[in-house]
Amino acid sequence: MKLFRICLFVVALMLLTAMPAMAESSGTLNSIAVGVGLGAGATLLGAGMGFGRIGAAAMESMARQPEVAKDIGGRMILIAALLEGATFFSLIVCIIMAFKA
Repeated sequence: MKLFRICLFVVALMLLTAMPAMAESSGTLNSIAVGVGLGAGATLLGAGMGFGRIGAAAMESMARQPEVAKDIGGRMILIAALLEGATFFSLIVCIIMAFKA
């Protein structure tokens, strides 16, 4: 419930701070710009949460079994690289959509 409130606050803050930029256009609400901003924000929020979970799980498993810490660290880096690739793909799509607006 607390995470939902934080996400709602972040979305409201993004929309409020985007008002001056959207007011510069001819008075119409550019839905593509709003969608791009929300998509990029959600992508980065999800990636941050994913990296946090990966790190927390890896540290907990290394603390439980220190003898396999090197193997867990390598797998953690592999998973983080895959997550980073998906994040970059999503951000590139958002940037392409922003330039089409």
